[in-house]
Amino acid sequence: MSHSPSVDAVTVDGFGTLVQLRNPISNLDVALREHGIVAEPQDIARAFRAEAAYYRPRSLEGRDQASLSSLRKACVGVFLDELEVEIEVEGFVDGFMAALRFELLPGVAASLESLRSRGVGLACVANWDIGLHDELRRLGVDDLFQLILTSADAGAAKPDPAIFLQALAALGVDPSRSVHIGDEEVDRIGSLAAGMRFEPIPLETLPERLFGTMAG
Repeated sequence: MSHSPSVDAVTVDGFGTLVQLRNPISNLDVALREHGIVAEPQDIARAFRAEAAYYRPRSLEGRDQASLSSLRKACVGVFLDELEVEIEVEGFVDGFMAALRFELLPGVAASLESLRSRGVGLACVANWDIGLHDELRRLGVDDLFQLILTSADAGAAKPDPAIFLQALAALGVDPSRSVHIGDEEVDRIGSLAAGMRFEPIPLETLPERLFGTMAG
């Protein structure tokens, strides 16, 4: 995208754009061993992939503490079933969740601060449960956003344009003067359907792409 001083708002995808997951296999191995289970790393990885595949289309189900707890139990159940081990699901939820450690991708905080300094409205728009609010608070970037809107908050998941339009309405910004940045087709398809412009990752270079080489 060329120099774009008309950008009033940027919506930012969550996983793969804003944050990444540290490899959880060793942490899951430790958690399993605490329950007396020894499993091969490749089997833990396979079980984790099965859990992730189960979670992704159901992220919007974690809309409050009760439903989030139920969703996490179901996800852990998938993980344990795939691993074929007998551990009480409720007793493993905390260990499983503690093994998932997210971190900011390079240059994210500086990019968000650069955009804010130019008066650009910022919203995180992510297919995630409501736990993302706490995660971004822990990572110290929640206050850089005017809005954090998960699929669970919105009741709609990308590529549904409804989640983008809800975020822009809250920011008071017209879609034609907004940009979404993300790493997947659901980001591109959904934002374009909402009437926005789309930019691919990395977030680190977005200010320069939007406002030229002097962005900072």
